[in-house]
Amino acid sequence: MFETVLAGGRIVTPEGVSEANVGISNGRIAAVEPPGEELRGLERIDVSDRLLFPGLVDAHVHLREPGLTHKEDFGSGTRAAASGGVTTLLVMPTDEPWTESVEHFHAKMALAAGRLHVDTGFQVVFGRGGNVDPEAVAAAGAVSFEVFTADVPEAYRHDGIAFLTAAFRRLRGLGVQIGVSPGDQSILDAAADDGSIAGFLASRPPLAEAAGVARAILAARQEAAAIHIRQVNSALGVETLRRMKSLADVSAETTPQNLLFTAGDYLARGNLIKASPPFRTEEDVAALAEALRDGTVDMVATDHAPHSPEEKAKSYARFSDVLGGMAGLQTLLPVMLHLVVKGILRLPDIARLCAEAPARRFGLGARKGRIAPGLDADIVVADPAQSTVIADADQLSKAAATPFAGLSVPYRIEATYLRGKPVFAGGSVSADPSGQVLTPARFGDGGPRR
Repeated sequence: MFETVLAGGRIVTPEGVSEANVGISNGRIAAVEPPGEELRGLERIDVSDRLLFPGLVDAHVHLREPGLTHKEDFGSGTRAAASGGVTTLLVMPTDEPWTESVEHFHAKMALAAGRLHVDTGFQVVFGRGGNVDPEAVAAAGAVSFEVFTADVPEAYRHDGIAFLTAAFRRLRGLGVQIGVSPGDQSILDAAADDGSIAGFLASRPPLAEAAGVARAILAARQEAAAIHIRQVNSALGVETLRRMKSLADVSAETTPQNLLFTAGDYLARGNLIKASPPFRTEEDVAALAEALRDGTVDMVATDHAPHSPEEKAKSYARFSDVLGGMAGLQTLLPVMLHLVVKGILRLPDIARLCAEAPARRFGLGARKGRIAPGLDADIVVADPAQSTVIADADQLSKAAATPFAGLSVPYRIEATYLRGKPVFAGGSVSADPSGQVLTPARFGDGGPRR
């Protein structure tokens, strides 16, 4: 007998949607059986006609702790994640201080202890000087080493292929993903930004993204390194990725906002949607959607990067000075479902792009990413008979606002289960933070893989 049985639901996998009963015991999925096979459980929950998604895995999140907790913290960010169906998130290192050393890493883990509502992995920056011992950081449990190529302090900026190859040479073979934020510092340095929206766009053109993608792939080929490219969002960047991806072990991501907004939206939404890379044209959005469908871009992540309402509402002399970033954890699944309704993606694409692909690529595939026997019972129950209107008033992030406000989605998240226990149900998040700090598999599942 199982501890819990979810009966009568329709399971969403990368391969399709099918009816099944799910048996859960000891926090893991113990059985997935067709409707004719009755499963007995101490608790039987009728989820007839509901969609069951694997808990989403967001590989690009900024929780702002330590040092910037007026923007977000471990509690507020992971509550937002739980209410939005994200059961695993991977935290970027750009806090204060940046997460770079073993000491920083352990301090961050200690801050998170007992405060996480979903499972969380930590990512570490690799500085240009390479003074930090990466073997020690990897052994401590880092999910990735992040390598930045532009638009960051010089100490962390790998703004040439020589710096990239040196970093990849040092990091390869550690069983930890290498994340690369592509760009071209020379274009930034030469830009004549007049402070307008147009000046901001001109300072970060598609050429800068494409050049960063090309350099990263060539350096990965040279050093036999596995890399993950962050936030591709231009047609030129996509085409560069498509043509060069086979040269190395490469994966790439984009964000939901890159699939919905264009540069024209800055006029109406202004500071709220300012981030980097900037939004492009309708043609770029179409190219990005096609890249998700054909597998050129492997996953969707949010780049959840909230600021306080006061910071976003402030008047800035230059648009480029507006603090970049927006909240996205709570709205990831609703926005992806909106894209399904629009015919841009299919339901199985959500399971592939937002669960299985990020879990496998970041070394968590032995536990996360699918509704399958042996994996953690991370499951999202969505009712297609109800609808959701995304609203600022419902947001649990400290940002207290979402760029997707007003978007109507003909689904509603009914419950989110983390290792078989509801962390969101009845419209509220559990008061008991039950999330864990995750580390990628170094053996067996083998760390990064496509």
